[in-house]
Amino acid sequence: MPSNQQFTSRNLTFNGCETAIYQNWDWIWNYKSLTINNCNVGLDMTQGGSVITTGSIVVQDGVFSNVNTGILTTFSSNSTPVAGGTLVIDNVDFTGTKNAIAYPNGTVIQPGGSIVSSFLQGRVYTAFEAQQQVGNLTCWEPTANSARIQQAASPPPKSQSLLTASGTIYERSKPQYEGMPVASFISILDYGCKGDGVSDDTACVQAYFDSIATNQIAYIDHGAYVLTKTVQVPKNIRMVGEIWPLFMIQDTGLWSDKSNPKPAFRVGNPGDVGTVEMQDIVFETRGPAPGAIMVEWNLAGSTPGAAAMWDVHWRIGGTNGTLLQSDRCSKTPTVAHTANTACIGAFLLLHITHSGSVYMANNWGWVSDHELDLTDHNQIDIYNGRGVLVESQGPVWLYGTSFEHSMLYNYQIANAKEIYMGIIQSETAYMQDDPNALTPFPPNAAYSDPTFSNCFIATCYKTYGLRIFNSTYIFSYGAGLYSFFNNYDQGCLLTESCQENMVAVVQSEGIYLYALTTKASTNQVTVDDVAIVPEAANVNGFGQTLAVFEYP
Repeated sequence: MPSNQQFTSRNLTFNGCETAIYQNWDWIWNYKSLTINNCNVGLDMTQGGSVITTGSIVVQDGVFSNVNTGILTTFSSNSTPVAGGTLVIDNVDFTGTKNAIAYPNGTVIQPGGSIVSSFLQGRVYTAFEAQQQVGNLTCWEPTANSARIQQAASPPPKSQSLLTASGTIYERSKPQYEGMPVASFISILDYGCKGDGVSDDTACVQAYFDSIATNQIAYIDHGAYVLTKTVQVPKNIRMVGEIWPLFMIQDTGLWSDKSNPKPAFRVGNPGDVGTVEMQDIVFETRGPAPGAIMVEWNLAGSTPGAAAMWDVHWRIGGTNGTLLQSDRCSKTPTVAHTANTACIGAFLLLHITHSGSVYMANNWGWVSDHELDLTDHNQIDIYNGRGVLVESQGPVWLYGTSFEHSMLYNYQIANAKEIYMGIIQSETAYMQDDPNALTPFPPNAAYSDPTFSNCFIATCYKTYGLRIFNSTYIFSYGAGLYSFFNNYDQGCLLTESCQENMVAVVQSEGIYLYALTTKASTNQVTVDDVAIVPEAANVNGFGQTLAVFEYP
């Protein structure tokens, strides 16, 4: 009986159950590669009856075998809220199922006996360019057709680079290296690095990575490893952290200039092809590092999934040793202010460059909104420029990722193609608009930053949850992009208007955003600065939800 906000669950198998999954409530859940065998009901999302408590569900690349009813739903023409019970079926094999989707009274919505390539239940938007007559001029402007549907739909044209030979989206579980002898695990502490959170370990860490052979595993013992220069991660290396050791980026001059950012942890060089596997590691700054790109990923995997990060996180401020804590960075919402220079984080958390491709699973880029270690546990203002920037030419897979509380954007896909996202999650920086998104990081054209030049009201100058610029073949299966505050005041939730725009699609096409939920953003999606998806039309139990936004 799962109940939670947003989850990606892979490779769950149920055998011989009366009901395999009873969805009590959620905001968004992606069941990827779900297998249900010999059950009466596969997935029951009827909680609440005609007042549906399930926000949205994606079932992707699943198999229902010898099942009486695959999915039970109470979504209907008069169910509420209007977007409640949103359901996305993508490439699910119901061959061994009597009824793929049905009502509790037995009425069949979608029969079984076949593979359902695409089925949508909920609010749908298809964007296109429409002709407009302005005086004597004929202009073209983005607009969208919208509807509330419950039916089979045309599947998206998925990029082959993202797929397996059988047509499913590629996935790979975190390797355990259980077949490796203990002697193959090389301790970074045995190598001589300090990991004490004070000593400069840069030279030691670099020499350590350079020493790891292809038949060895770099074992990063728990500790805090201070880096003051760029560390180059060679290709064909595997590393495992012990209970999330910290690589702490400390600026001694290299990362001071926010107009000339430089990488702190560089994975491969542009054009490199090979293997890098990283797991259970945290990246932080020790004090401000406004010119630091925390991780720059240049490597392309030699095979699908060969370049990968599992349980690798970014955490900026809010903990002991970061020098970005409540004793100097506590919130001041009653005073109009600019950014405290002592409380600036990094330029960018993760940059997947034009040459890079990567598989990511369970990754969190968190700019601290509150103190974790000092006793006051107060809310704090940390000014981090950007979350993740994806410029890859593909393939990239993001499973269960979250980037929160950066200033300009949390997710940006720019000049990229062939990207898969299986639930992304973000939150707008809590202190905005005091100051707004342009402070203290002015837009940098070299990184395709948003300029907010279309903004006229204060709530427009806020963190983009997702911005897609000059990109194509972008596939998202589940997103929760939330705005909870206006300068720490939650009164804006009463009118669902904490910010004006959440998702921006700019000079792009081949965009497919399934099960998209936003919170308190007046416009859920804009295309080329034109608002075409208003949140008021897509109300759900918590946020506002679309079964799909597509711009073919």
